[in-house]
Amino acid sequence: MDQPERNDPPELTPEPGLNPALDDVRFCPRCASPADVAYPRSIGCPSCGYRAYYNPKPVVSAIPRADDGRIWLLRRPPHATAPGANRWTFPGGFVDLGESVPDAARRETREELELEIELGELVGVYSRTDERVVLIVYAARALGEPQTTAEAVEVQAFAVDELPWAQLAFWSTELALRDAIASPQSEHR
Repeated sequence: MDQPERNDPPELTPEPGLNPALDDVRFCPRCASPADVAYPRSIGCPSCGYRAYYNPKPVVSAIPRADDGRIWLLRRPPHATAPGANRWTFPGGFVDLGESVPDAARRETREELELEIELGELVGVYSRTDERVVLIVYAARALGEPQTTAEAVEVQAFAVDELPWAQLAFWSTELALRDAIASPQSEHR
């Protein structure tokens, strides 16, 4: 008796790391039938109709300034697996479902620096095709003194001419700081 022809999905040639959720997926997570994977953006199932899209995740940050115009930055933990390990950045993180972008900026700043902020103008939106996030950055006024936390092993207020450009955690940290400094709303240009 002849074996029925297998209907396996085609082999993928993924871009390593762009979307790990789809790196090894070949079958529908709902019914286990062979799936149609459009790497890196979606998976669909012709059998049961399941479809999921993997879009960039929104990340939000705030650049808190002290009343004298200095910019508060945090040094990330030195763990080898942490993004931007042991380098300087401003507080930020993923926007949760059911949360507004401004509320997420305030929450992330509170979690990472134990600091309340007053949000200011939008500094910019930053993305690259080789990354899975879209970063939204706001200017902010610090309403107090930040504290060290598990996510901020050191905090320091830098004057614009003292910013640690060579020790910044991410490409977007540098661009957003430069945009914030150049902004007409910037307290110190």
